[in-house]
Amino acid sequence: YHGGTNFGRTAGGPFITTSYDYDAPIDEYGLIRQPKYGHLKELHRAIKMCERALVSADPIVTSLGDLQQAYMYTSESGDCAAFLSNYDTKSAARVLFNNMHYNLPPWSISILPDCRNAVFNTAKVGVQTSQMQMLPTNSETFSWESYDEDPSSLDYSSAITADGLLEQINVTRDASDYLWYITSVDIGSSESFLHGGELPTLIVQSTGHAVHVFINGQLSGSAFGTRQNRRFTYTGKVNLRAGTNKIALLSVAVGLPNVGGHYETWNTGILGPVALHGLDQGKWDLSRQKWTYQVGLKGEAMDLVSPNGFSSVEWMAASLVAQKPGPLRWHKAYFNAPEGDEPLALDMESMGKGQIWINGQSIGRYWTAYAHGDCNGCNYAGTFRPPKCQLGCGQPTQRWYHVPRSWLKPTQNLLVLFEELGGDPTRISLVKRSVSSVCADVTEYHPNIKNWQIESYGKAQQFRRPKVHLRCSPGQSISFIKFASFGTPLGTCGSYQQGHCHAPASYAIVEKKCVGKQRCVVTIANSNFGQDPCPNVLKRLSVEAACAPISSTTAQPNWGG
Repeated sequence: YHGGTNFGRTAGGPFITTSYDYDAPIDEYGLIRQPKYGHLKELHRAIKMCERALVSADPIVTSLGDLQQAYMYTSESGDCAAFLSNYDTKSAARVLFNNMHYNLPPWSISILPDCRNAVFNTAKVGVQTSQMQMLPTNSETFSWESYDEDPSSLDYSSAITADGLLEQINVTRDASDYLWYITSVDIGSSESFLHGGELPTLIVQSTGHAVHVFINGQLSGSAFGTRQNRRFTYTGKVNLRAGTNKIALLSVAVGLPNVGGHYETWNTGILGPVALHGLDQGKWDLSRQKWTYQVGLKGEAMDLVSPNGFSSVEWMAASLVAQKPGPLRWHKAYFNAPEGDEPLALDMESMGKGQIWINGQSIGRYWTAYAHGDCNGCNYAGTFRPPKCQLGCGQPTQRWYHVPRSWLKPTQNLLVLFEELGGDPTRISLVKRSVSSVCADVTEYHPNIKNWQIESYGKAQQFRRPKVHLRCSPGQSISFIKFASFGTPLGTCGSYQQGHCHAPASYAIVEKKCVGKQRCVVTIANSNFGQDPCPNVLKRLSVEAACAPISSTTAQPNWGG
């Protein structure tokens, strides 16, 4: 119900994003996600109105058609509630129940708290839609300093050695995502590749989840598993020299298992084989020779994420960093907390893969891996499937990373990040999340709970005209109306268009009711818009309104009806 954030290294999976939101009714920033929140709220209210009948007896199920059914609940005291369902995924249905006709959209259920009046339908959304935006905080640009994690100068004082390859989590005990696998190979000066021949190939088989290959301290390549297949194989040419060569494999974990059985059988890290191909002697299997293991990064051991660790290393200025792009780099900067109370996030689109800390606390892993899938169209009708109604295809799986305001000081907040691949920290920005616009699209006979004056136990007394309810976030007001049409408008929120029927007074009426107010209500009735723009046609009111921070000249406490 409430989205969250996998702070630190708590994201599991593996390969689950730091954001643990899942399109929840309340997002990970604590903001209401509309229309899901409002539609769910109305569903709960409608079911609550059926309470006395629901708890009194099992339903009587009757057929209303080939794919339509009625579930009727009654009590000895005369309470009655009904649920009319249409299981057809493509066609609406007109059904007869209790001598009354009801129109059921495809794949929907109508709720009748008194067995007569439909106050809610799952497919008819009458609450507002809120469009969110990430805006710059107008904070000063980060002034970065950097420090390189040098694979050629690892501290072996805490290292262990073993013959053969060891499972990663058994070695790290999850103290770090990172484990170095280090070994050496001696190359004779007569090898053909040293005299113009083809370079040898290193093949590394890993059980997950990522690996960065360093030859004599230089990055040779990287490889990654996926959520569907954690196991992967790195294959790459390696530039060896005559004499002793150090092969350092940085194996990276991306979360512990979070579902399934027998976790003790799930392996992480490099279990081989690891082999060199293309030498004069043929294949050289390195899997069983002596390996040195170093848990974690040098920067982790020196606690570079806190102010206490800074004095132990020499940091480079941002101007020098730009001239020397490279992997395994620590970045730090200070910033002041922005004014306001909007939720905050870091825009990490310019970076690759790593972790972020604010004042010594980890806000999680980041990885701007790009998502694949089918984002063409969305139809919620039918059984749910994970690939259904996908969003964000071709975009980073996560771009913004939540920064809790409660973690911040007024000034001198320390931001540290460790970047594995490269990236451009100068393009990182602190942004705030807020509502950019709100929309509503309601027909003149919408079965909204607010349309009915309900007595106790769901007995309808009087029909009331449906209304459009618009509401910006606290601290915001409606600055202007982007679109308003009473008639037969087309499109959805963000892309509304006038239809063949349109009441000319639509804009003026909505502007008068809403502009300058934090929330407003517009009744859907012909009399409210001057006259009926198209008699005998089912009409709707579609509105899109922009939200902006409240100013002293626009704030108005009252709201119209």
